[in-house]
Amino acid sequence: MSNYNIPANALITVAGTVGVGKSTLTAALAERLGFKTSLEQVDHNPYLEKFYHDFERWSFHLQIYFLAERFKEQKNIFLSGGGFVQDRSIYEDTGIFAKMHADQGTMSPTDYETYTSLFEAMVMTPFFPHPDVLIYLEGSLPSILSRIEERGREMEIQTERAYWEQMHRRYSNWINEFDACPVLRLNIDEYDVHDPASMDAILTEVGKIISKK
Repeated sequence: MSNYNIPANALITVAGTVGVGKSTLTAALAERLGFKTSLEQVDHNPYLEKFYHDFERWSFHLQIYFLAERFKEQKNIFLSGGGFVQDRSIYEDTGIFAKMHADQGTMSPTDYETYTSLFEAMVMTPFFPHPDVLIYLEGSLPSILSRIEERGREMEIQTERAYWEQMHRRYSNWINEFDACPVLRLNIDEYDVHDPASMDAILTEVGKIISKK
């Protein structure tokens, strides 16, 4: 048990739209807790760049890849006995990205049904740990777009603003209905990962939420 009343085997997941600062917060929280990190792997994803150039052609491939990688991480967390801060949740894959492509026709109904059936089978397995708390990062669209610009990934910068607007709306709707685990909502303009007091305040709230489970 840490000084924040967070069990040593806890799983804390950081969620939020692209560019919101998940990886940075994940690393900062893990360092303070002495936890391991479970980071989203995008640099070696064989479909990501292709996807940004042709959503319809590659959406199913990309989502299946992400789902498989996320599930392998979930299993690794379980077998390691917990003590992780996780960058992005498996729930976002199905509740945000796959659903968005199904809704707008860039993933076929058959592919979406296959995808959701696989997801549902995965989360029912005994070695699928649900997070003890999900930290949801939110902010205004201009703040998020500014961060995407600063990050400098060409495939993201070239993506039309309408895509990010839709993503922002979908995330807002998704988190309002999310009930798989307790949630702590944080505005990205109201904390500083480089300020120890700011990180202490977040982890204190995380500890309070976990203790109420």
